[in-house]
Amino acid sequence: MTLAALIVLIVLATSCVAFKWHRTGKALYVISVVLFLTVGCGPVPAWLLGNLQSTYSTKPTIEWDKRNAIVLLGAGTEKITRTDLVEPGTFSYARIVETAELYNDCRKTKADCRIVVSGGDAGHTGSPEADVYRSALIRLGIEADNIFLEPDSMNTWQNAQFVSVILRHYGANHVLLVSSGIHLRRSMLYFAHFGVAATPMRADYLRAVLSLVPLSYNFAVADFAMHEYIGIARYHAYNALGWNPAKNVQAKPDSTVETTCRELS
Repeated sequence: MTLAALIVLIVLATSCVAFKWHRTGKALYVISVVLFLTVGCGPVPAWLLGNLQSTYSTKPTIEWDKRNAIVLLGAGTEKITRTDLVEPGTFSYARIVETAELYNDCRKTKADCRIVVSGGDAGHTGSPEADVYRSALIRLGIEADNIFLEPDSMNTWQNAQFVSVILRHYGANHVLLVSSGIHLRRSMLYFAHFGVAATPMRADYLRAVLSLVPLSYNFAVADFAMHEYIGIARYHAYNALGWNPAKNVQAKPDSTVETTCRELS
């Protein structure tokens, strides 16, 4: 995303020079160099990430209620070529471990504790994220009967939309939302739209690397951050245009979610 923006700026600058608009072309070249250095050397991604994650730098103290739901949002899967096995993606393990730790803490209080794993097969690996993560949680000692699946969502908006139905049927008094620190601001916004008041639980914290030499890593994390900002801006734009469903409206569950909800009844 950031590299694409740089390429566009350079193309525009070159076009301006070709059309004898030298001052404009030079200005665009300067902007391109400044952008390349401030992103690659870390200041811009550090600022972007700080605005997204600073609220979640300290994890809150949890007071467990009578019925607790720990919502685990998916972060991709990987299909192993030689074996055709599907495993949790690189960025998902921190979320899975955080979810397991929260569940174990909840169980110590003798309260009712359930995990809701949300994520479809967005990567087209043949297995929904929810199924793959459920297997990982079971290997960590979580009881299978206490894991509810939402295997149809293809993005964060659908995570919130479909999970809100499961939470209502379960009758959760307390909802914890587990995701990466960079992803929580957008996730909380979407879940609140569907009437879910959740406690954000950061599984990991992403940071930029300040360097004298531009690093490809900083361009990558800047792109991750921009993806979140675009999602937040799109939400507000759609609200202004009336394209989002009414706030707090219960989504109509599809067949898979309906099955899960019947199991909760």
